[in-house]
Amino acid sequence: MFQQAKANFPSSSTFLLLLLSLHPSLPTGAPRHPHIPSLVPHATLFLSSPRFSARPQLDFTTYCNSSCYQQGELPPSRESLSEMLAYETLYADGRRTLTTVDLEEEGEGTAAQIPPTRGRPVPAPHRRRKRQIYGADGRFNIRGNNFLLDYPFSTAVRISTGCTGVLVSESHVLTAAHCVHDGKDYVKGARKLRVGFLVPPSNATRTRRPSSSARPVKTAAVRWVRVKRTRVPKGWIQGPQEISMDFDYSLLELRWPHKQPYMRLSVAPSAKDLAGKRIHFSGFDSDRPGELVYRFCPVEDESNDLIYQHCDARPGASGSGVYGRVWDPVAERWERKVIGVFSGHQWLEVNGENHDFNVAVRLTPLKFAQICYWVRGNHVDCQQD
Repeated sequence: MFQQAKANFPSSSTFLLLLLSLHPSLPTGAPRHPHIPSLVPHATLFLSSPRFSARPQLDFTTYCNSSCYQQGELPPSRESLSEMLAYETLYADGRRTLTTVDLEEEGEGTAAQIPPTRGRPVPAPHRRRKRQIYGADGRFNIRGNNFLLDYPFSTAVRISTGCTGVLVSESHVLTAAHCVHDGKDYVKGARKLRVGFLVPPSNATRTRRPSSSARPVKTAAVRWVRVKRTRVPKGWIQGPQEISMDFDYSLLELRWPHKQPYMRLSVAPSAKDLAGKRIHFSGFDSDRPGELVYRFCPVEDESNDLIYQHCDARPGASGSGVYGRVWDPVAERWERKVIGVFSGHQWLEVNGENHDFNVAVRLTPLKFAQICYWVRGNHVDCQQD
């Protein structure tokens, strides 16, 4: 049985206040500002309407061997990258399109920024038991309007298919691709996809009693908003045997703009350039219904496309915006920015040894350029993060 955290918010409010108010030391060396390649739409093709026959994979787990884990392979060809970064758009009325893309020319600097592939993980054997809690449970329930509805916790939203997302603009939510598509077809709930915003608890709000001796706990209500457009990279839509966590991200466009604070995107820096070498994310873990759950942990390992860590998580947290405190040389301060998307769990078999991690998809320069274009609709405005 998983050990449950004893530090439940608000009993741990003093600790969280201290944690959130910490001022990291200045970076010893200025991180190199990444070059953002141009990703320009080439052509849009109309596709048949999806069947919406898939089921959400809330407990997403993959298996990766030595060749998959290798970090020094040659970069893929430009044609292969263009194919993986093409994307599907699903509209609220069921229409579906495929948009092909062009990358900027070699002379403009893209080659140095093309990330090498690491192979394609395959689904984990069923005999392996998925493990997403490491030792004592280090998650915190976020309660009370002073925290639940304030930045950065207010950027976390619910996805109607059972996942989590993060607000990245006035009208857009970033989440995991497997929350809306299984690699072969869209999930049933994507037909009428909605995003849930937490609203302040009231006297009429549902209450739950954690135990017979505890006082009833008010849980925040949820206001649901329809999604008018869903985008998924072609790198994810390749059939279940070729699914790669590397492209496990999707952008949802809301029918109406919201008024809550959102978190800016950033190309994921190396872990050594993150404040405290830590990542953070908040999500709606399935084992704590009605609660927003926050966690943080150090980065254990990283590849060109993935962040390996042992942040405690359970199904439902998939799609959470993984953020870190990134140094902004213009503002000359550390800022919280979304640098990845929490995907799920991965078993690694390297040199005959088994390892397991919780995994987040890194926002590489190419992925940042793609998502930024989805948000802004203009690749010229995406030349820097």
